[in-house]
Amino acid sequence: MLSLTHHHRRHVFAVGVMMAAIVVLAGAVMILLIHPSAGRVAQPISPAQTAVPTATSAETKMLVMGDIYWGRYINDWSMASPLKYAYPFQSLGDFNRPNYDAWVANMECPVTNNPKVRSSVEDSTLTFDCSPDYLPEAGKWFSAVSLANNHTGNQGGAVGLDETRLHLAENGMQNFGTYDPEDTSNLCDVLSIPTQVVLSDGSTKQGNLPIAWCGYHGVFATPSAASVATMQRYAERFTVVAMPHSGKEYQPGPDQIKTTLYRALIDNGADVVIGNHAHWVQTSEAYKGKLIMYSLGNFIFDQQLAPEMTRSAVLSIQASVMVLDGPSLDRQLALGELCKAYKDTCLERAEQQQLQKLPLQLHFSVLGSVDTGKVTRRANDEQLAGIKQRLNWATTIANLSGTSSGE
Repeated sequence: MLSLTHHHRRHVFAVGVMMAAIVVLAGAVMILLIHPSAGRVAQPISPAQTAVPTATSAETKMLVMGDIYWGRYINDWSMASPLKYAYPFQSLGDFNRPNYDAWVANMECPVTNNPKVRSSVEDSTLTFDCSPDYLPEAGKWFSAVSLANNHTGNQGGAVGLDETRLHLAENGMQNFGTYDPEDTSNLCDVLSIPTQVVLSDGSTKQGNLPIAWCGYHGVFATPSAASVATMQRYAERFTVVAMPHSGKEYQPGPDQIKTTLYRALIDNGADVVIGNHAHWVQTSEAYKGKLIMYSLGNFIFDQQLAPEMTRSAVLSIQASVMVLDGPSLDRQLALGELCKAYKDTCLERAEQQQLQKLPLQLHFSVLGSVDTGKVTRRANDEQLAGIKQRLNWATTIANLSGTSSGE
């Protein structure tokens, strides 16, 4: 009897333990059903799982000038002034540099350490050479310059041009183009243009947009069809700005040779053509909906003989893009960080990555400059009206279309 009672107690105890386990198990199942994540082990969030905002739009504002030069008599005026090497740039604040991401001009002079000749000799021979001592001041204003003109070969050809590029790079100035229109490896370069970027989370940042710039010297010979076609490869990946230098000097408009060349630049991929060499403001036109400026005129120059030589058109370009596919803009901006050196590999990288040309919208407006009194200043309203009249600006902007517009 005692043995039976002990066995019975053991049985009752086992049944109780089993029932308790069932209750605990059932509770755990209910918790998992209500909160499925309760049974998982917490994992740390990796950077790859964090949402990274992408670029949704970008905008850059550029100011493009005509011919700049600080040799010959400008150097004489500078050395006679207490401002010295800052003299040619003393009133450029009139153009509100902080409002622009980049300034670009045609620099009509090699920059070397070669011994300098007297201004009268430079004038009679038209063999130019500019001192690098001006570049620290110039670099405060100009982001890049074209070297595609009839004077950049004046100091030993390629030797002087290579030294010029070295001095420019030392002062943070990009460059493009060459005096030889058939040197197709040096006609174009992808420049890194500062830009304001808006991200998908609403924040903004500073970036660099790659834009191709191509210079064409056509004073002594018209660039060949093969030379002009060099732009096509760039135009597949980037917006292209062409800056040719050709035609007859001191004329209010282009001749047929110049018109044919500048229109051919559009036909071969240029999104805008901005010409120089005439030392006067010349007419403009919309060709196939795109802007051609035949000559901007002298921006910083020592020619003071006639009013036409002392005024210039200054072209403001607002380039903007808004994309639905953020990564495509991000990839272009990433490339833009690598395009600050001359002869870099930005075009080849763009082709390897199969980057597509961004649909940049280009909006143009015109300012004016005058350098009467031997100092470049912003044109007043009356002077600007005369410049726009020469440009036939109202008709030109009325005929812009597609990605181009103006005011």
